[in-house]
Amino acid sequence: MSELVRFSVSLESDLLEQFDRYCNEGRFATRSEAIRQLLRDTLTTHAWESDAQDAAATLTLVYDHHKTHLAEKLMDLQHQHNDMVVSTMHIHLNHDTCLEVIVLRGRAGALQTIASELKGLKGIHKGQLVLATTTERH
Repeated sequence: MSELVRFSVSLESDLLEQFDRYCNEGRFATRSEAIRQLLRDTLTTHAWESDAQDAAATLTLVYDHHKTHLAEKLMDLQHQHNDMVVSTMHIHLNHDTCLEVIVLRGRAGALQTIASELKGLKGIHKGQLVLATTTERH
């Protein structure tokens, strides 16, 4: 873990009021915790846009398992990208609906591509990709 560094920031009073509301609603312990989270989110987005070399992600899919050939298409796409698919977890939500969480690792852009392919299949009700960079903090 790196050394804690203090710095100051100047803000307009109305912006600070909005930020304090954000901190309260988000139940952050301190303003510093909220700023850390915002910075991490922004840096992760930047890594995504710059196609970070080593990224990890989860892709959560909710789908109708009765949709013709959907399960086979999901599995085929995962096998085609077996260099990026680390693990999957499959959950039966009810008689008709399944939730699948796919853990991915690779270049950020490639992860977005496979996620788009999977989310775009007919019968997918919801798909959400969450990216995490694996770059060490110094």
